[in-house]
Amino acid sequence: MEKLTGTGVALITPFNEDGSIDFQSLEKLVDSVIKGGVDYLVCLGTTGETPTLSETEKKQVVAAIQSANSGRVPMVLGMGGNNTAALKEEFKHTDLSPFIAVLSSSPNYNKPSQEGIYQHYKSLAENTDADIILYNVPGRTASNISSHTSLRLAKDFSNIIAIKEASPNFVQSTEILQSKNADFKVISGDDEFGLPMTLAGGSGTISVIGQALPELYSQMIRLGLQRKVDAAYQLHYRLMDITRSIYIEGNPTGIKCLLAHKGICKPFTRLPLLPASNDLSQKIKQLYDELNH
Repeated sequence: MEKLTGTGVALITPFNEDGSIDFQSLEKLVDSVIKGGVDYLVCLGTTGETPTLSETEKKQVVAAIQSANSGRVPMVLGMGGNNTAALKEEFKHTDLSPFIAVLSSSPNYNKPSQEGIYQHYKSLAENTDADIILYNVPGRTASNISSHTSLRLAKDFSNIIAIKEASPNFVQSTEILQSKNADFKVISGDDEFGLPMTLAGGSGTISVIGQALPELYSQMIRLGLQRKVDAAYQLHYRLMDITRSIYIEGNPTGIKCLLAHKGICKPFTRLPLLPASNDLSQKIKQLYDELNH
């Protein structure tokens, strides 16, 4: 499919019970999602618990994903931060050649102004040849990239090519869709908004649930892109309950629990995140069993 169109998945980092990285399960996961029909992989996103990974581990995870992928689908690299100067250096010293784009979240915790957010991305865009995907996730960063700022960045920098929009304000997403240039992509960063965003003119989604249910989720987005609305919404409603369940105790706690029930990986996380409670694990298993009946 066209670059950054369809279903991307924000891959988890599987762990063993002792906290070490489970590379065998990571390889199994990559193979499962590709065979399930996803269109591209996102490495080192927040779902990968990147704040808990050392620099060495990050390189090992990327190498393992790249090896397991073996060139089958495109890859995106997650790389963000709230120290603009340090992030510029990270861009400069990272080999970005294996990736079609860098997914870079808006600075977290600092709560910059809209002009500060603009200048942050301006500084990155002017100092790299890599294509950049803006990532707006105010629930995690504590600040929102306004539609005006997103459109301004898209207009001013040719290598800012897309936004992963995870604002709960869907109207904001439609404002970007209404006014954007034709070649600028709007990608849903929320699993439940994946289909509505696609039907509104978006390019698909970067999904969490899609790595556990790649066949169903990628088919839903594909049907949306084909404007087969009724068939797409049948899948949307089938997936709705289990999609909501994986976020009850945070991400990636829920998705790791579901993947564990599927036999893809173990449910372990690194502190401060915890594995799913017994009650949530049973709920997710029940919903998964119902989905397959």
